[in-house]
Amino acid sequence: MSLVTDGQVEVWLREDLGHHDVTNHVAGETEGRLVAKEAGVAAGLDAATAVFEYLGVVAEPLVEAGDTLAAGDTLLRVEGPARDVLRGERVAVNVAGHAAGVATRTREAVDAARAVSDGVTIAGTRKTTPGLRGVEKRAIAAGGGDTHRLDLSHMVMVKDNHVAEMGLEGAVEHFREKASFATKVEAEVESPEDGPVAAAAGADIVLFDNLSPTEVERGVGLLPEGTLAEASGGITVDDVPDYATTGVDVISMGSLTHSAPALDYSFRTG
Repeated sequence: MSLVTDGQVEVWLREDLGHHDVTNHVAGETEGRLVAKEAGVAAGLDAATAVFEYLGVVAEPLVEAGDTLAAGDTLLRVEGPARDVLRGERVAVNVAGHAAGVATRTREAVDAARAVSDGVTIAGTRKTTPGLRGVEKRAIAAGGGDTHRLDLSHMVMVKDNHVAEMGLEGAVEHFREKASFATKVEAEVESPEDGPVAAAAGADIVLFDNLSPTEVERGVGLLPEGTLAEASGGITVDDVPDYATTGVDVISMGSLTHSAPALDYSFRTG
């Protein structure tokens, strides 16, 4: 069962087809296949399949999310009315290619972390494309990363704007009182010395934001036992090894979603 809804697919198709699609008025039946033109990591095939199935086209994925792809690999086969196959192909290619790009970038970051540490987690952020968060978060998971918060209800994040209004300790204590016992509270800090302050106020997780690896390592060393440490803020794949040696539990990266290039896919019929 696809996690992509008919409503999402309808919006995607309406955007691409417009009000009067003449281009795809083609008679007869046809077959098609989605092909990778470069190596990477598979993701987004549930969304591509949902697009074709919405149009009444039979779609058969040939790989699983997270599988490693080589150039020339066929990922998906479809069969149905030529008009509907052609109507769905561009949307399917776009969404699957974008998801695979996210999964591929995530796998690169995970591999970079594993080269120096077995214990650190690579995670995404909420810097996702509106309307595509589910697709992108599942792509992060396919690449071996952690999805982090799926939305604002999953965890309380005490950010710099909250601190500006209430102070660090006041903000953490405020949200600690508001949150359910089942909801974790994470506090963003901008200096190593603020980490133990946030932990003492009740933060379960301390996020060291926009700090150098040296500063993060110092901050981790100041935290009480049992407090999780996260590093974030403009971290690239090239930066990952340096941050992975600091002792943090999590490295979160907005670039997994907002800057990952789409994997080059092609759709071929006949």
